Amino acid sequence: MQYALLIYADEATGLPEQLPADAIEKFRLEAQAVIEEMKSAGVFVSSLRLTTAATAKTQRVLANVLRTTDGPFAETKEVLGGLILIECESPDDALAWAAKIPMVRLGSVEVRPVRACG
Repeated sequence: MQYALLIYADEATGLPEQLPADAIEKFRLEAQAVIEEMKSAGVFVSSLRLTTAATAKTQRVLANVLRTTDGPFAETKEVLGGLILIECESPDDALAWAAKIPMVRLGSVEVRPVRACG
């Protein structure tokens, strides 16, 4: 089963770039080590880091008119910043991997099963 590990943070206060300078490289190396561990364990599928929510556009149809607005759909402090796609045996395994992602300390990591489409 594949799981999306959805990484959320408050862009104003919860990004690694906002850590003290000496902690940024340590954080980056820790994150890379988790990815390497996932690869070694054979669970890593792919990962994506998103640009800031300020670069997002949202489209929706209202009264049969397509409308485009700036930013994400939801007004919230925590925004989706990236995701890691893994393949593992159980939801508990996916949760265990999510707990290792350093961003869990600065924001949150949502674990969601993935269904194929198309």
